[in-house]
Amino acid sequence: MSSPLQPTPSPRRLFELVGADPERPFSPYCWRSRMALAHKGLAFESVPWRFGETERLAFAQWDKVPVLVDGERTVVDSWAIARYLEATYPDAPPLFAGPAATIRFVAAWADTINAALVRLIVSDIPAVLGAEEQAYFRTSREQRFGMELEAVTADREARLPAFRALLQPLRTALADHPHLGGAEPDYGDYAAFSCFQWARCVSPLVLLADDDPVHAWRERLLDRFGGLARQVPAFPH
Repeated sequence: MSSPLQPTPSPRRLFELVGADPERPFSPYCWRSRMALAHKGLAFESVPWRFGETERLAFAQWDKVPVLVDGERTVVDSWAIARYLEATYPDAPPLFAGPAATIRFVAAWADTINAALVRLIVSDIPAVLGAEEQAYFRTSREQRFGMELEAVTADREARLPAFRALLQPLRTALADHPHLGGAEPDYGDYAAFSCFQWARCVSPLVLLADDDPVHAWRERLLDRFGGLARQVPAFPH
């Protein structure tokens, strides 16, 4: 195993979860931070991190990503990173179009979407991991679910309508505005979008119908920041 990395004053670095392809970050929580940095116009170096490499985060006294190293500051957890960016870079475009508590509510709602989504796509994830990570992921997740991954996602096409119904609050919010933040996206958009970006990166399952307003909103965010999210390796949906 590699020795722990030590943070350096420069450049700004974001530790992100990847699999076999270091250009394919897929964690929804890392995507929240990646989009937040882009929203603020802050350049950063993506540092690939894989399942099982907890010792590489020893400097942060943390065991999961995202981890942001910004000069001498180390910030862990996607919500803490968003709050840090908003407070530290007030002259950059604001991440919170409304009260922080409202945005936190949206992020918590996105967590519930992730919890439903994992039961549709979890069996696809090993294919994007390296051999060593595959064994860890399969063992740990099958212990968590109490069944084989393929059993978790069995009959998922039949369960898609129920998943799509869970998105109705998002459709309602988008009825009068192109983004949750209004005319422009904010962190609430990125928290919700990260669910679908996670799925694009790890699974061929088509979650959204082409005529779904959520699909149109996702497409707008895929093109944001010069196509930051669209340009990473992903499945074509």
